[in-house]
Amino acid sequence: MTGCTLSGNKVRKLEFLMAEALTRKCSHVITCGDVHSNHCRATAVAARQLGLKPHLLLRTDLQEARAFSCEGNALLTRLCGPDIYLVPQPAPYKTHLRPRMEELATSIKEKTGEDSCLIPVGGGAGSPGIFGIISVFEEMISQGLLDDYDDLVFACASGCTAAGTGISNYLTGSHIRCHAVIVCNYTKTHFLDQVDQTLYDIGLSDNVKAVNIVDIIEGHQGKGYSESTQEEHDFVASVAESTGIMLDLIYTGKATLGMLWELNNNPGRFKGNRILFLHTGGMFGMYDGRLDTTIIDRGHNDNKIHMWSSTDSLPEQNGHTA
Repeated sequence: MTGCTLSGNKVRKLEFLMAEALTRKCSHVITCGDVHSNHCRATAVAARQLGLKPHLLLRTDLQEARAFSCEGNALLTRLCGPDIYLVPQPAPYKTHLRPRMEELATSIKEKTGEDSCLIPVGGGAGSPGIFGIISVFEEMISQGLLDDYDDLVFACASGCTAAGTGISNYLTGSHIRCHAVIVCNYTKTHFLDQVDQTLYDIGLSDNVKAVNIVDIIEGHQGKGYSESTQEEHDFVASVAESTGIMLDLIYTGKATLGMLWELNNNPGRFKGNRILFLHTGGMFGMYDGRLDTTIIDRGHNDNKIHMWSSTDSLPEQNGHTA
């Protein structure tokens, strides 16, 4: 229903964020992230579908604009033709990205007289994006999913999914326990503070605290956000080969690997043994080339690539005719 280019949890937030932009009669949408950001790609696509002009601030180590490639999310992002502003890494949101976004919005207003809607990194942890995650929880309830599970696990990078699921779980009185596996460089305290702030923003801070509604799991971010290890490459490839389920290297791959580690080494943190993993997307990030060597090596080492040059014989295996 959301289309292939608007996959994952980002479109859930954008359904409400873009509604706000249209209600405010904005002509421009400004947001930020890394070069291969799923959120920025989805925002660019959604903006064009709604007739809005996308502007993306992308963090990168690149030294010149011509070096910006068209791999992974960047391909779909650039096809939508947004104005892209490359900013140096690291660039924290509050001190570096948000001020730039506000300055850009002011410049656009002065030049065109048109308003801009500023969307936080990753769609933000607070409202209105949080209502997109609440709608996901409502769907799971309507499908009867939560009756069959004890625990819900998902990747955590911006904190919005953690806040949305935890708050939904609390408000509906669901029995399920929510677990957010950190896949970036922020700490558990950072995300608990974010969820507490969201509770305050929507008027629930006097009733409940973040620590009571969501379990934030640290220690599984690997080399850090957007970085990946060979172990993670091998894991993503093995899951695809054994189940047909595609995990990405930035979000769901790290979170699933972390979930399995916790199940094996710290099972007491889970309420039961019926675990539901919420796949939040990230597919286009798999096309950035990082998995190429792993896939090629697996194909050769497992003897799954065969030459079959002649119809007079069977395909070759290990360099010889089978």
